[in-house]
Formats: sequence, C-alpha cells, structure tokens
Amino acid sequence: MSTILVTEQLIEEVKDTVIGWRRYLHQHPELSFQEEKTSQFVYEMLESFGGLEITRPTKTCVMAVLKGNQPGRVLAMRADMDALAIMEENDFEFVSENPGVMHACGHDGHTAMLLGAAKVLTQLKDQIIGEVRFIFQHAEEIPPGGAAEMVKAGVLEGADYVIGLHLSSPIPTGKIGIGYGTLSANCDVFNIAINGKGGHSSQPNTAIDPVVISAQVVTNLQSIVSRNIATREKVVLSVTQIHGGTAQNIIPQSVTLNGTVRSFDPDIRKKVPELMERIVKGITDAHGASYEFDYEFGYSSVVNEEKLTAKMENVIESALGEEFILRLPSCFMMGSEDFSAFSEEVPGCFLLVAAGNEEKGIIHPHHHPRFSVDEAALEHGMKILVEAPLRLNKE
Repeated sequence: MSTILVTEQLIEEVKDTVIGWRRYLHQHPELSFQEEKTSQFVYEMLESFGGLEITRPTKTCVMAVLKGNQPGRVLAMRADMDALAIMEENDFEFVSENPGVMHACGHDGHTAMLLGAAKVLTQLKDQIIGEVRFIFQHAEEIPPGGAAEMVKAGVLEGADYVIGLHLSSPIPTGKIGIGYGTLSANCDVFNIAINGKGGHSSQPNTAIDPVVISAQVVTNLQSIVSRNIATREKVVLSVTQIHGGTAQNIIPQSVTLNGTVRSFDPDIRKKVPELMERIVKGITDAHGASYEFDYEFGYSSVVNEEKLTAKMENVIESALGEEFILRLPSCFMMGSEDFSAFSEEVPGCFLLVAAGNEEKGIIHPHHHPRFSVDEAALEHGMKILVEAPLRLNKE
C-alpha cells in the first residue's frame, strides 16, 4: 500500500478520537499558567503512542520529539492549551465543568489536532526524515505568554522551521487561511490611575472628581487614532475596564482605566504611549489631579516567512486540495498571538483553519460565551500537521 493511502487510513482511524479529545479538553478547561491537568492529559496521551521523547520544559507545558531514521531538517509544530475566564453559555453535552472558565478560542481543538498528528506520525516513523517537535504550549492568552518561556527553555534550539494553526470561527469550514508577511497585530496593554480628591456627592466643589476626569481621558484617547495617526494605518486603542467608587453618594479618591493598543507599524507602536501620556497629563493637570501611567509592550506581530509560507501552500494543496487555499491580505488580524515569540527565533508560518458553520449555529466570535467550532475542521488541521513534516523535512 502506498504511503499516501496508509496516511489517509491512519487519519481516518484517529479522526473521531481527535473529536473526543477536543470534547474532553473543552469540558475540563484551565486558565493560563494553571494547565496542570491539561498538560498531564497531553503527556499521558503522548506516552501511550510510543516512540516519542517527552519532556516538560516548563511546569505546565509539554514537548514531544519524534526522530526519523534519516538525518534531515527539524520542524517544530505548536498548539496552545489554555482557556479563558469566561462563563460558558453553550448547551451541548460537553460544556465546561469548571465554572467561569471556558475554551472560547479553540485551543482545545488545537491541542487535539496536534495530538492526532503525533499519533499518526509515530506510526509513520519510517517515513520521517530529520526530527519533528510537538510543542504543547501553556499560557497563550496572558502576556508575557508561554511561548517566550518555552523559547527561553530551549525548545527551538536547532530547529529549522516552526508552524502553528488556529481555528477560526469567522471563516466557513472548508478553507485554510494563509498570508505572507505580517499577519497579526502587536498587542500592548496599559493601566492608568487618575488620582483626585474624594468627597460627598452633594458637594463636588470640595472634591477633585476622578470620575469626570476619567471620562474626559477616555474620550480624548480616541483622538489619537483619529487625529494623530495617518488614516491608512491600522491602529485600535480600546479602554476595556473602568474601576472606581464604593457608593452612590461618594466621590472616590481615584479611578483606574485599563485597556489595549493594537498596531502593526513599529514606529507607531512606540509613538502611541507618548501620545497617550501627553493627553492624560494635560487633562489631569487642568483639573488639579495627578496620574500614574503604566504601559507594557506585549506580543509582537506574527510575521510569516515568505519561503516557508510558499512551502506551506504546497502542503495545504497536497493535504486537502487547492480549493482549500484562502490567501489572506497583509495585516489581516487585529488580534494578537504569542506564536510571534517562536517565529522571531526561526522561520515560521501561522495558518487559520476555517471552523465556522452557520447551519450548525457556529456563528459566534472568539472569546464569546457561546463560541464553538465546526469539528469537521479538526480533520483539516490534522491533515496539514501530518503532511507538513513529511514534505518540509525532505526539501
């Protein structure tokens, strides 16, 4: 029997198991840096496959290495494992059993797909040239992120390539999104404290009201994107949290504002915090208040290396067919990904596996309490993860 037929048969045999793994992981989500049971589950599954060298580079991550019988290139393939602090509102039978924690971004599917690929590839060891590293990463959702920790732990030492897949509910199942160059945005976070003078709500003249000042700050921060940055640039500044006050009749001492800034251009990325602090200082000075401004640079943009991306187009065509290829424009995602920590070390390619399905009611965006994925997409992603080392390590 040909290698192609054997591979197809092995994938067919494991695809229902992959769905089962995804459902188990969905039912037992864990937050970033807390993936102890998840990583143990992954470790035990990998151990059951045989033929893998399995390590724990950090407390809640796992890496497995499959070495072929012939020397060749080293391909690393990454899946993230962590969940989000969201109360799930789905009603299917495998909803989260951990209240307030949910796989609302598809990481359960990512882990299941890479486990499936590992199971298939261990059975194709005689066909493997070089080395395949299966990276099961912790803490993608919270900066500084698990990817940077794993890089520091040496998981990419000696690697030639790294690839990653992300399930995408906005795109209908049946496509694989692939883009050249910059794919995702930089994502930075800020924390601002507006310090005024507390008082009674009936006598605001005796206080310095941080609520009113904060309202002006929030409104004026939006002028950065609309008035200080060229309209051709993609930048999003979002204040996502406002905290302050303890009672209806008390003007509080302080109010805190938190949020994110997304950008693509490195120079604009550096410029935004300067513009923000200028606005905050100007408004607080005008009202006799003070402020504290903290800005942290988070995940950098994912940049797909051109030569590897071209090779991955061939992988998609070979694994699924040319009709699956969906070419994405530059700077496609305003979202961020700490896969960038890997692709900054070695040539990388990050793909989007379409997983939306309106007929099945799979229409909700990522990080939504009713987020889900079309499980048919898991087979598509697994086929790419199986095909990639079989092709790339030979070239």
